[in-house]
Amino acid sequence: MYILKPGIKKDHPRRWALPDRIFFGYGACHILAGVYLRDPPLPGFYAERIIPAEGFAGGHAYVTDGCIAFDYHGYSLRNRLLAHHARGWSARYPGWDCAIERVSFDLLDTAELNQRKMLGPNQYLRDASTRAMAFIARVLHLQASEKARRLAS
Repeated sequence: MYILKPGIKKDHPRRWALPDRIFFGYGACHILAGVYLRDPPLPGFYAERIIPAEGFAGGHAYVTDGCIAFDYHGYSLRNRLLAHHARGWSARYPGWDCAIERVSFDLLDTAELNQRKMLGPNQYLRDASTRAMAFIARVLHLQASEKARRLAS
């Protein structure tokens, strides 16, 4: 979990200049998930969202097959990703809680995203989809997913 200095999310050049893991870990996670699903490197994945309880920050989107998940960390066990996320936000905001929801809309559709207070891929300084494709292309998906899956056994 990354905590940005105040103002960075609204300062498009500074936000775009963030390293990929921070960029996709703090505000563009839905773009990474949407690009993953558009051309999936592994079959059987779908998107989920962490939706914080009213009055709290800490939303997140990732893809999962129900056992392992992929986000800006790479591949991990889904239950570990959720526990890590909850631990981080609960430590910062006592009483933090959330719901997990399967995504039922297009994570790359600007209108759908804007309805949910998220930016579309073309609303960043440059095209966030292209950046997500490059991030995903650097991952050895089969090896990384198998490594994560072995932790479940």
